[in-house]
Amino acid sequence: MTVNQQSAVIPAHRRLVTDDLEKLLTILPEYLHQHLAAHPRKDELIEVVMDLGRVPEARFVEGTEDLGETPITRDDLNYSVSRVGMFSGDNRAGIERTLHRISAMRNRQGDIVGLTCRIGRAVFGTILMIQELVESGKSILLLGRPGVGKTTALREIARVLADDVGKRVVIIDTSNEIAGDGDIPHSAIGRARRMQVASPEQQHKVMIEAVENHMPEVIIIDEIGTELEAQAARTIAERGVQLVGTAHGNRIENLIKNPTLSDLVGGIQAVTLGDEEARKRRSQKTVLERKAPPTFDVAVEMLERQKWVVHEDVSITIDTLLRGHQPLLEIRTVDDEGNVQVTEEMEHPIEIPEWNPQTRMASESQPSRPRGLRASGKMTPLPFGSKKKKYQKRSSGSLDQLIDQSWTARDPQQTEKVRTPGPNGEDYPVYVYPYGVGRSQLEQVIEILRLPIVLTKDLPSADAVLALRSQLKNHSKLRDIAQDQQVPIHAVKSNTIPQITRGLRRLLNMDDPNVKEPTDIRLFSQSNNDDEIDALEEARLAVEQIVIPQGQPVELLPRSAKIRKMQHELIEHYRLQSSSFGEEPNRRLRIFPA
Repeated sequence: MTVNQQSAVIPAHRRLVTDDLEKLLTILPEYLHQHLAAHPRKDELIEVVMDLGRVPEARFVEGTEDLGETPITRDDLNYSVSRVGMFSGDNRAGIERTLHRISAMRNRQGDIVGLTCRIGRAVFGTILMIQELVESGKSILLLGRPGVGKTTALREIARVLADDVGKRVVIIDTSNEIAGDGDIPHSAIGRARRMQVASPEQQHKVMIEAVENHMPEVIIIDEIGTELEAQAARTIAERGVQLVGTAHGNRIENLIKNPTLSDLVGGIQAVTLGDEEARKRRSQKTVLERKAPPTFDVAVEMLERQKWVVHEDVSITIDTLLRGHQPLLEIRTVDDEGNVQVTEEMEHPIEIPEWNPQTRMASESQPSRPRGLRASGKMTPLPFGSKKKKYQKRSSGSLDQLIDQSWTARDPQQTEKVRTPGPNGEDYPVYVYPYGVGRSQLEQVIEILRLPIVLTKDLPSADAVLALRSQLKNHSKLRDIAQDQQVPIHAVKSNTIPQITRGLRRLLNMDDPNVKEPTDIRLFSQSNNDDEIDALEEARLAVEQIVIPQGQPVELLPRSAKIRKMQHELIEHYRLQSSSFGEEPNRRLRIFPA
């Protein structure tokens, strides 16, 4: 479900890969050196594993291969150890002026019995997918499994901010992995400066020292893993310094459940609601809420080397998860030619309830009741598809249990429908079952436009289904339920305010393109602050006073990426086209006539 596409070809000089592979091979025993130097896949090599008494292994991007048949001896290990730098407290060493990392395994006596020789590479152009976020000055947190390229991305971010943007960048290099071993940092970080850390336990102190002594505009830190480091990161962010770092955990949900690192996303606390507030929220009385603003403005989940999930506003994502809703994922991919594609989708579509034939027989024996749109709505059986998610009921208690309950909370089933006649005799309100459509956007449209619609998670009692078109694949169970219950299905193209507005109006038979509806710009604003309202009002006046009546294109004032996205949605509401052009911070919208 592509909502926005942008293409940019990485110039040839920005797609260079430097790995100094020959310098790593020189520290290996001679027979391994010769074997790997002549290997046809050496450019795909990730690491070499040498364990005492075992055949050495070469690990590639895809697969592992034994290097010969001779087991590793102590002499082999001593040969390699003598040719690398000093091992620090985290059992890591390096090769001077390179990015390679040598990690040791020791026995109980402290002797080295295994080595993992990881190839460090500087890949230029790796941050193309998030370059506008990097240059925006926002603090960015990178998440992902080991080996997915977090450190490589940090290295490129440091170079771009220092050389291309011209900022004062300081790297906190705990294991000399970002800027290489030795006193002179690797050229891959550009003009960025590097502070080494004597021992991993001192990392948080060096982070604060960097801010106090060296006046940086950007701090870059790899592997935030302790509570002290999380507190130091918050201190840095509160001083107005852009922070770019990585943390343990594949997804943002891992940080919420991690009591040590949850402060990076604002911290989580359990709150007991009053009876009235619990009824208003339609939730349990004990809920989870965010304690403070997140340390990082943006979170990036690095699923694969060329596929990242971007959360442009971490606070919105965390609040959505804690309320039991599913955030809309912004997925960015890049191909080998450097073309970036941005799509939005739901990770887990809303669960379809199990269909029980006995329930069907019982309902058929009951007197019929008003069905709102069912009497007049046209049945549209569309193919559905989703991955069904099974939930397990858990008792309240620990923080982890509360988190699980908040994510899987379901609205109480509606037992009684209160109907009032509409202007043309319709039965209002209309009960709508959303499938794959963002609930927060739905609630915003319904509240501001005062539409006679009630959202429900009980499909058999719904009057209509509003679904995301890209989620409509083959799903016989939902189709059977909808057909048997005579529930019309309405599809929307994307999770944008204009598409949702049109879908709800069409559902209510209120969408007439020949009738001009007044535009409420509050629909397109996320926080309704003055900057957002001014920017949206500027776009509205440009459309209504110049683009539509005079048929001329209009350029708007430069705005941030977040506000430009709101303006794009407003332009789409008028069924017009718009595009962003220019370089930050002067990037702006151009509106084209129909």
